[in-house]
Amino acid sequence: MNTPHGKLYLVPAPLDFGCDEQSSLQNSMPMGTLTVAAKLQYWVCENAKSARAYLKRVNEITPLAGPLQTLNIQELPREVHKKGDHNGNFDARHLLTPALEGHDVGLVSEAGMPAVADPGSSVVRAAHDLGIEVIPLTGPVSLLLALAASGLNGQNFAFVGYLPQDAAERAQRLRELESLALKTGQTQLFIETPYRNAAMMQTLLQTLQPNTRLAVCSAITLASGICRSEAIKAWRQKASALNNSTPAVFALGR
Repeated sequence: MNTPHGKLYLVPAPLDFGCDEQSSLQNSMPMGTLTVAAKLQYWVCENAKSARAYLKRVNEITPLAGPLQTLNIQELPREVHKKGDHNGNFDARHLLTPALEGHDVGLVSEAGMPAVADPGSSVVRAAHDLGIEVIPLTGPVSLLLALAASGLNGQNFAFVGYLPQDAAERAQRLRELESLALKTGQTQLFIETPYRNAAMMQTLLQTLQPNTRLAVCSAITLASGICRSEAIKAWRQKASALNNSTPAVFALGR
């Protein structure tokens, strides 16, 4: 008889990236998610070091199925991090061999929901192709938390990922997104690498029209978190510095 397939669990991680607010794990992660995570012995992750750190924190709340060093943790290839795996160019089926052998597998990124603004979609796609059940667990998703807190249109929105690094190209892309948002009412969400937060804010304030509304959410779910939503003309009148070590979600609209 064929061995029944295991399941693929999409396991959210806290949005603190394993930083100094470790005591907040239970405040941001549902107990049901932590209980499932503790039972999993096979993992696919973005970064093995951060995955182990996360599971160590889980173990402090609900004991893992076995010692941390005995868990089978596989990393997604480096090129997937650089180029993304949502375009179908990476075949992740080999990472799901344990599921084909009857073991449940967890997919985790460094923060938030795997495969949403993070690597992992190739693993989910492969699971569907192999007939493996995919089960998303509940937990923090920064994009939706930021959208909800923005006051912008939550009925029609788009996530456009990262904007160009070149200053001129970034400004041009922002003008395109602003035009789309103002014409259609569709909220435009995007993210940036933390160390470019200051450059992004500078371009936003220099490029967007005075009455366009900009929302910025950073360190969501943490005690140090901020979420501010105002017209550009108001942003220009106040200090707008962002922490260059903390990821942020930007949203613009009308």
